[in-house]
Amino acid sequence: MSNIHEECGVFGIFAPERTNVAATVYYGLFALQHRGQESCGIAVNDDGLFNSYKDTGLVNDVFTPQILDGLGEGNMAVGHVRYGTTGNNDRLNSQPIVVNHIKGRMALAHNGNLVNSYELRSQLEMEGSIFHTTSDTEVISYIITKERINCPSIEEAVNRAMYKIKGAYSLVIMSPSKLIAVKDENGFRPLCYGIKDDGTYVVASESCAIDAVGAKLVRELEPGEIVVFEKSGVRSIKDHCKKAKKSMCIFEYIYFARPDSIIDEMSVHKARLISGECLAEEHPVDADVVVGVPDSGIDAAVGYSRRSGIPYGIGFIKNKYIGRTFISPGQKSREDKVKIKLNPVSETVKGKRVVMIDDSIVRGTTCARIVRLLRDAGAKEVHVRVSAPPFMNPCYYGTDIDSRDSLIACHHSIPEICRVIGADSLGYLSTESLSKLVADVKDCGYCDACFTEKYPTEVPKKTEKNRFEFKINENKNK
Repeated sequence: MSNIHEECGVFGIFAPERTNVAATVYYGLFALQHRGQESCGIAVNDDGLFNSYKDTGLVNDVFTPQILDGLGEGNMAVGHVRYGTTGNNDRLNSQPIVVNHIKGRMALAHNGNLVNSYELRSQLEMEGSIFHTTSDTEVISYIITKERINCPSIEEAVNRAMYKIKGAYSLVIMSPSKLIAVKDENGFRPLCYGIKDDGTYVVASESCAIDAVGAKLVRELEPGEIVVFEKSGVRSIKDHCKKAKKSMCIFEYIYFARPDSIIDEMSVHKARLISGECLAEEHPVDADVVVGVPDSGIDAAVGYSRRSGIPYGIGFIKNKYIGRTFISPGQKSREDKVKIKLNPVSETVKGKRVVMIDDSIVRGTTCARIVRLLRDAGAKEVHVRVSAPPFMNPCYYGTDIDSRDSLIACHHSIPEICRVIGADSLGYLSTESLSKLVADVKDCGYCDACFTEKYPTEVPKKTEKNRFEFKINENKNK
């Protein structure tokens, strides 16, 4: 395992009148950029005519004013930002996927991983299906398309497809006349919708994207729910609801989501404050200042400070023009980025006993370099506190932790990890405290299998992706 990737972000819009929906999707994807920095795409629906563009790169780089103008106007659109949890990051694996079939067109954007993707893809190939990508999303599109040919509506096709696809999927699907939002039966990945003053509906992976386009959050989709947006209004199909234990990924609250987002009526910011408070109770230490590693460690650091009484200080200045570190492609790239991404504030830490709060330790290399930055800035002691339990197990639901090989906690004890990262002490959040992070969530249920190995579904029988991998060199300027 050379990389660890996180989630993707999906966005959709259904407007009552023809307008510049691509611009709205652009702003929505910009707000979701933290969820995917490899590629992005937008598909616009203008009275049944689909116009799409996707490429590798950041939203602001891919969608120039000329590209956005070229997408034209419409009353519907879907968008996607991607990290490749399955499949490589070639342009062909970018989303949304646009499908032309005998009953019309469909555009689909997906966040998550299927646990039966290997079996479904193999079965489809034996039936003559030809795949153009290596992602789970194309498998989903094939399953839905097959069902659509034999049923009266796109929502019924999605409903039937849900009996076949297993695992994590939050989908935004666009047909010639409808926008459809779908969440898997366990509800692994967040998906919510909102409404603007003019009656425009927007669907997004996180509420921060709904805020960014001037809409008001309505609610989070229920696990297993299908929500259909059409000219006659909004409909909910709940045939798959309450068929499985609710299993929202707990790491959404710890790391993935933006702190200004609300998931299941629970503030991500508040969840991280609680994690810091729990850390202070579980792992107290005599120190002079608490600092957080930007960005997701800051809220937990504030919580630790409040509960412990140790002053909070700004320990690092982050270069905002560089992506998240641990998901950078290749170890050398990660090492280089640590040097330019964070700069310690010596005034805060020099000569002091420092509590450093981070959201996780995956391999340990990044954490070790950050500890070294603090020592080089004059910190007398560095006590590391982690607002998540140790990563111990593969994830099959959208986080690309598919092996224990590179997880430091699988090969070292906590005292050994402390020595590896060069800290004076080390403390992780306990698995027992995870429930406190989501105490305000209705019908609370979450997945913590990466920490506990308690998987809410059957795990994949085969996880080999190699035979589906391919490389295509394309001239993007054609």
